[in-house]
Amino acid sequence: MTAHQVFEKFIPKQAVPYCVKLYEKLGFEFKIKKSRRTKFGDYRYAPNNERHTITINNDLNPYAFLITYLHEVAHLVAFQKFGRRIKPHGEEWKATFRELSQPLLTDTIFDAPILKALIAYFKDPKASSCSDPRLYQVLKTYDNRADTKLLKEIAVGQTFQFNGRTFQKLEKKRTRSVCLELKTNRKYAIAEVAEVEEPSHSQSL
Repeated sequence: MTAHQVFEKFIPKQAVPYCVKLYEKLGFEFKIKKSRRTKFGDYRYAPNNERHTITINNDLNPYAFLITYLHEVAHLVAFQKFGRRIKPHGEEWKATFRELSQPLLTDTIFDAPILKALIAYFKDPKASSCSDPRLYQVLKTYDNRADTKLLKEIAVGQTFQFNGRTFQKLEKKRTRSVCLELKTNRKYAIAEVAEVEEPSHSQSL
């Protein structure tokens, strides 16, 4: 399967030529991974063989996949341009992310609600689209996964599953909630925009 065919499966077709061009120009290893609840994608550099690798989850909707792809490619470009001493999501990365994304910020690529949220997001890009509640909420409307919801939609006292573990929501903070893992009785602060699942027989304890 060619790079063009791979990208056609995961992103809006109008963005395919640009994304293929970045891939061919930069020469990184590109891997599609199974769903990872802790991240949408990542960028890694192996000093021993000077290999750059980008991975992205296979269950993202086309817009989320495209944004994640540009996010990770920006890490690679910023690394090559500024060196490894820069902060992962510092000003160098932010500027690079904006520059790489600019050619795609049109209504031929993104639906109007996402484009509006993206333009606002790029004023100060966060470490993840999940970190921007407005952008994340808009992107979620394009998901087809009916079995999941955001932690903010789970009531205090209700149980839920996250990363294969069962928790009870104890207390809601501003952007996170204090949650109790039932198996270990340990408490964790989990982001309110985290994607979770409700057990089939959810109950308050």
